[in-house]
Amino acid sequence: MTRVLNRRELLLQAGATLAVLPLATRALADIALQEAPLFAEQVAAGKLPPIAQRLPKQPFVSDLAANGRVIGKPGGSMTTLIAKLRDVRYLSANAYTRLVGYTDKLVLRPDILSALDNEGNRVFTLRLREGHRWSDGYPFTAEDFRYYWEDIVNNKQLSPAGVPTYMLADGKPPTFEVLDEHTVRYTWATPNPLFLPTMAAPQDPFIYRPAHFLRNYHGKYADKDKLDQLVAKAKVRSWAPLHNRMDSMLENSNPELPTLFPWRAVPASSGARIVFERNPYFHRIDTAGQQLPYVDQVLADVASASLFAAKSNAGEVDFLARGLVMNDIPVLKQGEGAQGYKTLLWRLARGSEVALYPNLTTVDPVWRQLNRDVRFRRALSLAIDRHTINNALLFGLGQEGNNTVREGSALFEPSYRSKWAQHDSAAAAKLLDDVGLAKGSGGIRNLPDGRPAEIVVEVDGDTGLAVDTLELITEFWREVGLKLFIKPQDRTILRNRAYEGQTVMVASQGLDNAIPTAGMVPGELAPVHQDNLAWPRWGQYVETKGTSGEPVDMPEAKKLLEAYTAWLRSTDSAQQAAAWHAMLALHADNQWIIGTVAGALQPIVLRDGLANLPAEALYSWAPTSLLGIYRIDEIFWDRQDRRIAKAP
Repeated sequence: MTRVLNRRELLLQAGATLAVLPLATRALADIALQEAPLFAEQVAAGKLPPIAQRLPKQPFVSDLAANGRVIGKPGGSMTTLIAKLRDVRYLSANAYTRLVGYTDKLVLRPDILSALDNEGNRVFTLRLREGHRWSDGYPFTAEDFRYYWEDIVNNKQLSPAGVPTYMLADGKPPTFEVLDEHTVRYTWATPNPLFLPTMAAPQDPFIYRPAHFLRNYHGKYADKDKLDQLVAKAKVRSWAPLHNRMDSMLENSNPELPTLFPWRAVPASSGARIVFERNPYFHRIDTAGQQLPYVDQVLADVASASLFAAKSNAGEVDFLARGLVMNDIPVLKQGEGAQGYKTLLWRLARGSEVALYPNLTTVDPVWRQLNRDVRFRRALSLAIDRHTINNALLFGLGQEGNNTVREGSALFEPSYRSKWAQHDSAAAAKLLDDVGLAKGSGGIRNLPDGRPAEIVVEVDGDTGLAVDTLELITEFWREVGLKLFIKPQDRTILRNRAYEGQTVMVASQGLDNAIPTAGMVPGELAPVHQDNLAWPRWGQYVETKGTSGEPVDMPEAKKLLEAYTAWLRSTDSAQQAAAWHAMLALHADNQWIIGTVAGALQPIVLRDGLANLPAEALYSWAPTSLLGIYRIDEIFWDRQDRRIAKAP
């Protein structure tokens, strides 16, 4: 439902909301603005408005000194690598421009928004920055939110699945209201704590769209004859798939689509190099009045992922993180002096670098019963010598224990990492005896149906660390009478097998977000997503609203759902923290996901002369959004010879 309030209603509601997030704004009149050299010639020629007319009336002012950074100078380009063209979508995570976003201290604050008012996680009032513009100069207003809500989400041709989950509370969508040109409101009958953290996620939901651009491809607005011609030219069935193709906010695959990001794609990019240039209407500035980003261009070169370390060693990149792994560190270190770069080593913020996922929803009835026996899962955990894994694969630098949150999160407790995670082969063997798995010939135990206890662990064949870890675990489990077979395969095939219940056990990385705050969504801990390989068919049942998969039918797992539901209905951080702790304690005791060692290092190549990236930090998909929360728009060249302005 959409409703536009009249002036009297607005006056009655004035002051009725509570601002909960700090502002990072200053009026333009209080700032001495400086034009970027890249744009100065265009401004002088009248091809581009001056900076004061390109910025919002209250831009986002980045206080670099308060964040341990320095005010930079604009100019130059940065070269990075991607494995395939579609990987340009990761710019959305790294450029990290959100309605509200996390700071590097994991505090939420407005970014694109000038302010956000939150009433008990039920009523969210979003206030835009007056004068903010898309990269093509067109005003960014409440109409862009209305278009998304009415003409995309609630259009069955464009969104056959309907309203996304994060926009539902107790299964019901919000009332959407346009209060004025720069203010919109979402109101739910019950709390929706999913809304804010989803807005700040590494995969932006983009609850707004450039309406002025996309209306040209929408059956409701476009001239039918013109639209029919565009559909025929694109060789698609109707206007809806054409609209979806043009609406590539996440993928960054359509250079014509306006953006709010610090850089915009250049249409003339070649197949081997994708070029992104500065967005002249980007809404952030520094305290010296310089518009961000500092760097004029980001150049993404396509190369085989297997060559990333070698190309970095050869000095072919300026900055690179994704695609490099801990095993690449020796090669990267070798090239530093000769090629003029340094290798930063950040901690990965995962719950476990490699975790084992016994499939509780496997279709094999014998393995299903065994995987669901907590004694069996605890035995598997106790049999693993994590100290050996740590020394052999992580140079002794890792944190041994369960797949759980890490030190540094306010939710961490030592028992979450240590429970049932101490190496004790005798205790593991005793539990397996109690389960009824007697030893047969060759010391290998037998399953209840007489088959030998041979556990096939499926793994992404491209994940070297996981395969190496499994090879060590093979020896540990053999000591207690279990035989492990490693089955590497394509990641997509593996996941599809898991969704169908064909896998018995999978090895993959553990919690992606191991440094959560209470306000972050504990979805990785609950049986609500099919991509959790411990219970894919339970998650499938929730995601499809019961049309496929199977409902949770284990008492302890139902307690997880109860705690997750309590978090969804929470109205304050104390309730959210209590739900998190309940779920973390259940995981430690039940060993649904068996962790090994956390704390691997993420190498990050940074060319000498690039400044403003911290020497040490945490790296993950969530919540750091890869490099996103560290604001790569604030990176600059502190060497004059590299700050050469390039014409767009």
